[in-house]
Amino acid sequence: MHLLLIAIVVAVLLYWVSSQRRGDRSQADGWAAAKPQASTRRVAFVANGKMFYADAGAPPREIHSPHVQAAMDRLERSRERHAWKEGTTFSVRAGGTWREGPGRELALLATSVQFAPEGRLVYFLRDNSMGGLFEQDIASGKERRLIHRQNLLLDDLRLSADGLRLLCSQQSGNGAANIVSMGVEGDDLRELTGGDTIDTSPCWVPGQDGRLVFQSAGLARGPEGHVVAIGPAAIQLLDTRTGELSPVFEDQRFDFLQPRVTADGSLLFIRRPYEGQRYRGNDILLDALLFPFRLLRTLFHFLNFQSLVYSRKPLTSATGPQYDSDLKDILLKGRRIDADAAMRSSKRVHGVPSLVPDSWKLVWRSEHGEERVLASHVASFDLTADGGVIYSNGFGVFALHPGGEPSLVLRDKLIAEVVSG
Repeated sequence: MHLLLIAIVVAVLLYWVSSQRRGDRSQADGWAAAKPQASTRRVAFVANGKMFYADAGAPPREIHSPHVQAAMDRLERSRERHAWKEGTTFSVRAGGTWREGPGRELALLATSVQFAPEGRLVYFLRDNSMGGLFEQDIASGKERRLIHRQNLLLDDLRLSADGLRLLCSQQSGNGAANIVSMGVEGDDLRELTGGDTIDTSPCWVPGQDGRLVFQSAGLARGPEGHVVAIGPAAIQLLDTRTGELSPVFEDQRFDFLQPRVTADGSLLFIRRPYEGQRYRGNDILLDALLFPFRLLRTLFHFLNFQSLVYSRKPLTSATGPQYDSDLKDILLKGRRIDADAAMRSSKRVHGVPSLVPDSWKLVWRSEHGEERVLASHVASFDLTADGGVIYSNGFGVFALHPGGEPSLVLRDKLIAEVVSG
């Protein structure tokens, strides 16, 4: 009799454990990719310093900021005042190329955008010296300035579930960045992390008041205080009530980026190989071989500049369209990427070129430690309200849902951040 009872208890325990594993496996297996539902089609993203919004399958439209428009109007008036310099030696750059007028440059760039309750967007705009947090009603386009001051640089905005507080990353002039929180009106700014690190991509942990996850990378500095290397990015868990900080993922071989926690406690993040700054013997030999050519190139640009200044004619007649610097070489999540080469590459993801390589993977991890790669070529992603995911490979936005087929939501150029409403 006792043996029968023990067998029944063991059978019940085995069934419960197996059902738990099946549940985790079915959830992981369900993370394939599916067609977007209504909530996944409300998408905002930052591309090339501009903000865009797409809703209900409509093509994306640019979100125009009245503050940016006013700044551009001022630049246009400045361009008109300095129009007489165009075509003269005053418009020659030190590198020997023609200097563009001030009115042709974008005054303010968007770094991050977030959906807010009641059909609003919260976003951050910056230029070389000023930064501001703004709010705009999507339907009417009415804009409100929340914060605007000098040397303010915020990124990775993240709104709390109740819509009352914002998490973000605040960058300093020495290359470090720390996590801060503030009220949704821009008040009560608090520094949550410190140290000589780059702390970015914060995210609240659902159902755990005051707890958040973020990515963090250490800085290595030279004797003069300049940053010479950045360590691998790890995922950290912070309890703001106690100040306790604990690592979630650390591996010298990988960067773990943009952590996001789902309602059931699962963790999603981008994993990519860590590329440390190493100077090897082959680099020394290559630098020695290329030194004469680099010296000749420097001499040519110097003489070309002198020719433009004194005769207004270049030393070479080889002209052609200039590459857009944003398309040629951009900085994405701390990694410098040749966007022009990515566009010319034959590799496609559902017919869309990818800005980032296959090694940038979106990973799902359950509370029980089970992992699965959901997608490759992932530059940015966000969770949707219906339990799905949207992600971008830099040139397109895709929808992922448990069960279904891959779905392309929209295409654009140089998508640095994508968020779901």
